Amino acid sequence: MNISKKVSVLASLLLGITGIISMNACRHGPYVLPVNLRVGDPNICFEHDILPIFQSNCAKSNCHDASSGASGYVLDNYADIVKKGIVPGNPAASKIWQSISMKIFNVSVMPRDAPLLSAKDLDLIRRWIATGAIDSGACSNITCDTTAFTYSGTIAPMMQTYCVGCHNSAAASGGSLNDYTSVMQAAVNGRMIGDISHSPGYNAMPLGGSMLEDCQITQIRKWVAAGAPNN
Repeated sequence: MNISKKVSVLASLLLGITGIISMNACRHGPYVLPVNLRVGDPNICFEHDILPIFQSNCAKSNCHDASSGASGYVLDNYADIVKKGIVPGNPAASKIWQSISMKIFNVSVMPRDAPLLSAKDLDLIRRWIATGAIDSGACSNITCDTTAFTYSGTIAPMMQTYCVGCHNSAAASGGSLNDYTSVMQAAVNGRMIGDISHSPGYNAMPLGGSMLEDCQITQIRKWVAAGAPNN
């Protein structure tokens, strides 16, 4: 091989190596929404809409409560939820979102041994992450109407948000709250009112979460007083 060909081959090799180095040098981490753009979704309140989903479905014994911390995840308060697995502004890169939405097949599907999150809950979490995963603090836009207490419109969604993560089958501790019959039975025997009111001798519910708002407890009380109808 003459000198000119040797130089040409050497140049090609150098260009190839440079290209590989450049490709590696250009690899970036996932996009993170800048802090000044994390304004949140005005229709989502972390304390009211997001935290109860994590507390009911994830922050359970032997899963992601403070004492268990499975796989290094604690999901019972804002600081710990955003510490790992949440990429503000980027749901697709957030491992927690990948797990609960089953968007990527090489991560564990969550919640484990429990029903998958509802489409409504998934949409709330996706929007919360996409708009910055902020702690919105006290939310003034939350309204609660004590005159509205139908099972389908008020009671069932409340059970889904605060209770079904634990009470998802008859075999669960405390039984199921996953359908009308089980909710009605817990209501008429007084157990539900005693638990959510944190009355002496009852189990304070939601377990590990904040007590329901007075308005929510009033809605449940009114529904029970009306005969716990399937309306």
